[in-house]
Amino acid sequence: MTTPEHRETLFARTGSFAEIEDGLDFQPLFDASGLIPAIVSDAATGEVLMFAHMNRDALRLTLETGLAHFYSRSRKRLWKKGEDSGNTLSLVAIATDCDQDVVWLRVRIDGVGAACHTGRRSCFYRTIPFGTPESARMPRLVMAETPPLFDPAAVYGGKSG
Repeated sequence: MTTPEHRETLFARTGSFAEIEDGLDFQPLFDASGLIPAIVSDAATGEVLMFAHMNRDALRLTLETGLAHFYSRSRKRLWKKGEDSGNTLSLVAIATDCDQDVVWLRVRIDGVGAACHTGRRSCFYRTIPFGTPESARMPRLVMAETPPLFDPAAVYGGKSG
């Protein structure tokens, strides 16, 4: 189903619902901004490490190199995860959901094992209590006991990771 004009972008032209849901052509559905959500988890443990967005180039580079690349909406640029910290994400497996509008990367964290720019293993290091009137009215985050694995100020200086 890939046409010559799509060969350089790597992805098939979007087909029918049946082709998207049951076919074998990868037809990622990018949103109006040209992005697709990416859920990242540890391949060995299943722990969710981070959530980010990918544009066509980030997805293509990830598939070509086996290293996770993303698109930063705040910096408006492509970035390879770990390009500053050394904590790259090596792709072990990648999947897409039924309508191909999300990708799921299962990775191995290289470096010191931190996926978050705060120096922590996972970006999800705080929980939100629920189930009480107080938690619905004024939720306060609960910090998990996950100390940083590296000092973000030493790695990134004044810039955001």
